[in-house]
Parts: sequence; C-alpha cells; structure tokens
Amino acid sequence: MSLRTIGILITFCLLMAGAATAQEGPIVAGTGRYGDASGTAPKYKNLLYGVIKTIDAHGMVLEKTKAGIDQTFKFKSKTKFIHDNKPSSREDLKVGEQVYVDVHKDNKTGELYGRQVISGIVVPVD
Repeated sequence: MSLRTIGILITFCLLMAGAATAQEGPIVAGTGRYGDASGTAPKYKNLLYGVIKTIDAHGMVLEKTKAGIDQTFKFKSKTKFIHDNKPSSREDLKVGEQVYVDVHKDNKTGELYGRQVISGIVVPVD
C-alpha cells in the first residue's frame, strides 16, 4: 500500500470514530417521546402509590403498588389524612380508593408506618 492510501484509511477511521461518539450525549429535558415527566406532581414522587385493599383502625393494606406486592402500613396517632387537599380522617377512606402514602420505617421493629395518607383529587401544592 502506498503512504497516501494508508493516510486516507487512518483519516477515514478517525472520522468514523468521531461520528459514532457524536451521537452519544447528555439527555436534554423535554425531548422524550412523551415529553418531560419530571414536572408531573413532583411533590408526590417519593410517596408510595397504591389502592386500598383493606383498612381498619390500626392500619391498611395497599395493593397495586410499585413493588407489585401488597404493602401493609400501620397508623400512629400522628398520621395525617388528607382528602382533596383538605384535612380528613381515616373513616373517610374506602376500600378500592387510590392513595399516596408517606411511609416511615421503624428502625427497631422494621414495621412500616404511614405518616401521611393523601386521597381524592391530588393537586400539587407548593
């Protein structure tokens, strides 16, 4: 091979390597297929979503959670209940209702407690 051919091959390989890495880059917000989902109810992104399977005075069981298994929570006297962004009570919750739960795990016993249970029309409030 001549020196000229080798130089052209090296240049071609360098250009192709640069073109291959040029397609990789940081993901820009708002360019996803269905838009930027980070603005949808960011206040509730760390809460556990589920549907009430059973509920009583001491706790409740949620089904259809992100984990795919039923999750059991206990209530404490400090547990807050919110329905339609207004203070509510446990008695207002019904089986089959969709809720968001702020979960706290007791480090000593490992039990899960609901700090806050949000139901009804969920409107992000700052």
